[in-house]
Amino acid sequence: MAASHSIIIFIATLVVLATSISAKEYIVGDKSGWTLDFDYQSWAKDKVFIVGDTLVFNYASGAHNVMKVNGTGFQQCVVSSSNGTLTSGRDIIPLQTPGRKWYICGVGKHCELRNMKLFITVLPQTIAPAPSPVTTSASTKLIVPTVYGIVVALFGSVLLVLVSNLTNKGIIISYNSLL
Repeated sequence: MAASHSIIIFIATLVVLATSISAKEYIVGDKSGWTLDFDYQSWAKDKVFIVGDTLVFNYASGAHNVMKVNGTGFQQCVVSSSNGTLTSGRDIIPLQTPGRKWYICGVGKHCELRNMKLFITVLPQTIAPAPSPVTTSASTKLIVPTVYGIVVALFGSVLLVLVSNLTNKGIIISYNSLL
């Protein structure tokens, strides 16, 4: 009985930690950032965006902004006052829900004339997300956090199994039993 309980805790811990480890941070436009005359649709076409990932818009503060719009706003480069405008120069947007997402620059005619617009589709999070292509420079950045995450997940799982076994054998006494 205790062994099956420990195995369930171990598997549950691995699943939770594996999904949190798999989240990716995408720098919109890579080294170019959020700028004029960049083809953001080509940049996004080979990427797989999943709930839990984040978009990072890097640009010179004051020169641009980031506005979330709907499909019509995206096509017509029209912004509504109800949408929040991000202006920090390093705007981080967590992708929290699946579906289509549209972003534009609302400064001047940057959207209409200079192609500052991004459309992506965010997929629901699964236990084993499909790997997205990674550029050579980004792949070296992902190795250390992934290995670190796996080590932490394994260590945490082993620790949970150990504590569970010690508790079941009566070696660790709960606080409530002392009262």
